[in-house]
This record gives sequence, structure tokens and C-alpha cells, in this order.
Amino acid sequence: MSRIIKNNRIVEDIWQLLKLAEGETPESVALTGEDIIFPLPVWQARKDEILSRERPIGVWIDSHEGPEAIADDLGRFTVIAVNFPKFADGRGYSTARLLRERFGFQGELRAIGDVLQDQIYFMKRCGFDAYAVRPDKDIEAALAGLTDFSESYQTAVDQPQPLFRRRSA
Repeated sequence: MSRIIKNNRIVEDIWQLLKLAEGETPESVALTGEDIIFPLPVWQARKDEILSRERPIGVWIDSHEGPEAIADDLGRFTVIAVNFPKFADGRGYSTARLLRERFGFQGELRAIGDVLQDQIYFMKRCGFDAYAVRPDKDIEAALAGLTDFSESYQTAVDQPQPLFRRRSA
């Protein structure tokens, strides 16, 4: 079983990330396993079938997919994963902020894909609370990345007031 960082701790990952193999389509992929994080196209194509499984539901959004696609279904998801296909692709940060601030998602928000220690602190500021660190990287070092900085000047999901307001209070 793999491990992830969740709520500032390293824990066993109970979720299976469903990926389409070459030649598979959202309509043809087998929905095996218990707690599955479904790619958005599978959720869209087989929503009724997924709901009938009566299991916790997770969905993952790729970097080119917007959170608006699942806005009406947010209450159905236990976990939403946002894919970072490569280190330099920052669209997932905006997706996280939109899910938390505009759409009010309160469940687990997980970063997946090319997740590295250098990003974790900034991902947390955007609303992520779980991180599937790349398997070839040290998860302990990545956990330490959550405390790289002791204070933040700007507002963010994790700190709604800027430093100057906190100091004057």
C-alpha cells in the first residue's frame, strides 16, 4: 500500500487512482476496487453506475479540466484529486483555490502527479490537505516542506488575513 501526506502526517493511502490504459475508454474501463478516485471523463460517462456502488467516491481533475465540470456534484465526493502532470504546470493551484473559495468544497483535496517537496507549502496555501508525492522522492522530506516558512505575508486559503492585519490585531 502506498503512503501519502494527509493533514500534516504520513498515512497509508486507502484510495486507488483509476487510470485509463491505452485503448480503454471511459465507457469500457473496469470499475474494480473499493475506494476509487475516478478520472473526470469516467465520472461524466458513468455517474449513475458509480453512484450505485454505494462506496465513497473520489474524482480527479486533470490540469486542462476545470472544477466547473464537477461543481454541481461536490457534495458527492469524499476526495477530489488535482493532477500536476509536470512540475512547471501550475494550473492545479488555481483549481484548488476555486474548489475551496468559490465552490466551497470541504472534503479532502489531494495533489497528485508530479508533486515535489518544493511545491507542498504553496499547495497547502491554495487549499490542498493531501499530497501523493512522486514515488521516487522522499516523503519524509516532502512532509518537512510544509513548514519551510514560518509566516506568510499574503492572504490565501489557509490564512485569510495578511500579515499586517494580523500584527495590528
